[in-house]
Amino acid sequence: MASFKVADASEYLAITGWGIDDDKLAKKAWVWVGQQCKKFDITPVNYEFEVHAMSSEKLPFILPAVFTIGPKVSDDKAPLLLYAKLIAPHDKQSSHVRELVKGVIEGETRVLAASMTMEEIFQGTKSFKQAVFENVQLELNQFGLYIYNANVKQLVDVPGQEYFSYLGQKTQQGAMNQAKVDVAEARMKGAVGAKEREGITLQKAAEVDSQTKVFRVRQEAIGIKEQSKVEAEVKVFENEREAVVAAAKAELATKKAAWDRQTKVAEIEASKAVALREAELQMEVQDSNAALYNRQKAAEAKLYEQVRAADARKAQAEAQFYEQKLAEDAKLYAKQKEAESLSLVGKAKAEYVSSMLQAVGGNYHALRDYMMIDGGVYQEMARINAGAVNGMQPKISIWTNGADGGASSSGDAGGAMQGVAGVYKMPPPLLSTVHEQTGMLPPAWMGSLPKDEAKAK
Repeated sequence: MASFKVADASEYLAITGWGIDDDKLAKKAWVWVGQQCKKFDITPVNYEFEVHAMSSEKLPFILPAVFTIGPKVSDDKAPLLLYAKLIAPHDKQSSHVRELVKGVIEGETRVLAASMTMEEIFQGTKSFKQAVFENVQLELNQFGLYIYNANVKQLVDVPGQEYFSYLGQKTQQGAMNQAKVDVAEARMKGAVGAKEREGITLQKAAEVDSQTKVFRVRQEAIGIKEQSKVEAEVKVFENEREAVVAAAKAELATKKAAWDRQTKVAEIEASKAVALREAELQMEVQDSNAALYNRQKAAEAKLYEQVRAADARKAQAEAQFYEQKLAEDAKLYAKQKEAESLSLVGKAKAEYVSSMLQAVGGNYHALRDYMMIDGGVYQEMARINAGAVNGMQPKISIWTNGADGGASSSGDAGGAMQGVAGVYKMPPPLLSTVHEQTGMLPPAWMGSLPKDEAKAK
């Protein structure tokens, strides 16, 4: 017997057994005796990991990642066949499948990270993530799995190894230190300028005693003015640096918001794509079911006609067989009756011969001669001989039956034979005629020819 199996939109059938060399994949199929059929789901699954890796400087870090992975569905059925053999027998959420995927991702991430410095990983985060995706996909191909989506978050420090935090702080502190250096340099230039001005004033005061105290005060005022100017310039520079830092922070916040929006849009688009694909697959399954229903009905109608034709042929064959059986039974019955008749005739003949043999006292030769006479053998021989001498002038014998017509009343064999011989004496002398025509002598129990005839012979 056979059963018809149909898979759902997100399922496939894996059939093995009689008549199939390897595995057979189908959305719908007849499953025959000696075959096994298993349904497996092809819906992608989200796997969330925190991959622990180490750079070439032996510095550890954590890579948080979310991978959307499932069997690869395409025109090429080879990846799906691999998935049916290796992964489908297990639950997609089982620890076996999860550990397999995790092992591949961690292995490829660690290998790639070990070939790069922490600075290279930090500076080239995007390219590092892309390389991880490509290497992981190459490994997953041998299991028939495909990465539908992957989202890797910001690299995270291992507790006690705050390298990425230090890098951020280093960048920030570098900017602050540079600002302090610039301020200190400006202050130094202001102080040096002030001192130079003061030295010149004192030198001129010493050289020119005639200058008055007003001039000195004026010179000091000029120095103070210059110092105030330098301090004002330093303040302006500090404000500009703070504005640049604030603008950088604002730009960073804007970029983060844009990245978050892009991520959300990508997730929404991926969800819409999955829903659209599911709807398309559902429509394909409905179309396939309708076509299958039509073919099934046509097959049932054809099978019904074949069954009717087979029943008609069977009835005709049974009728012919019955007629032949009746004819054979009639023939057999006729042969049985014929055999019974022959058996009865033979039995009667056997009884007749047995009684005659008793009548002649068990003398087989006498019985044979009697039966030849009774069967007309001698008469037939005489007729044939007469025909042979027809037209000749045969010897004419005239004879009578004699005067001795008595018969013995004895019940022995001799008396019986005399009675039989008397019968043959009633017609013309047959024995003499037979002897004359054929030269044959009669048996002793039937009598003898006249002596003259016997001597002549």
